Formats: sequence, C-alpha cells, structure tokens
Amino acid sequence: MRYYLDTSIWLDYFENRSDRFRPLGEWALALLGRIKAKGDRIIVSDVVLDELRSQNAPFQEILGPFEECIERITTTDKQLKECRRIRDILKIPRGDILHAILSRDYDCLLVSRDNHFSLLASISRAYKPEELL
Repeated sequence: MRYYLDTSIWLDYFENRSDRFRPLGEWALALLGRIKAKGDRIIVSDVVLDELRSQNAPFQEILGPFEECIERITTTDKQLKECRRIRDILKIPRGDILHAILSRDYDCLLVSRDNHFSLLASISRAYKPEELL
C-alpha cells in the first residue's frame, strides 16, 4: 500500500498538534507507525518538501524516522499543466491540486484534513489519518 501525506499531516505529527477536541498529532503518528510496521510506502513529493521549507520546518528531522518507508517523487511538466488548468477553474491552492494529482498518478491513498480536497474528489479521494487506523 502507498500513502501520500499532505504537508499538514506531517506537521500535525511533528508538532504534535491538536485542535480543541482532537489529538491530530497522535493520529498522524499512529498512522505513520502503522505504515512503517506494515512495510508500506510513503510517497513524498517535491511539493511537500517545498511546503515544509516555506514553513521553516526541519523536513529532514520530520521525515527521518520514516526514511526506510519513503519514496521521493518529482512533479512533471504534464502534472503542472494539469494543475494550472484545474486552478483556473476551481480557484483553489496549487499545492492542494498537485497533492491530488500526484496521489492519483502514483496510485496512493491521499491523507489530508484540508476541505479543498472535497472539490478534488474526482482526481483523488482524501482520507483523514483516523479513518485509516
């Protein structure tokens, strides 16, 4: 099984974030642990790395404990072109569109909490970490 975690899930895990009622970081860590224990793969794109850099997040420290599970990918010109076309229509963030496209193209389960992914369900359905535990 392959998983594509958007940037917010990585930050939930690393910062052990929570909202008023939910342990977001605990759920992200539990999913990451399950992926690692099962020997499944985590796809990490250049988009995720760029978003982590823009947040000044120490991405090597964040990804390090899961390095043996990680497969790194790079966005293609074809995917960028598709993203621009969709962005012109839906007016949602470029990164979210690319996460959906990449998860589809690499046959991954997309893991995110972002509501924008409901508009991208025809490309890739998004799951919350707790839905996959």
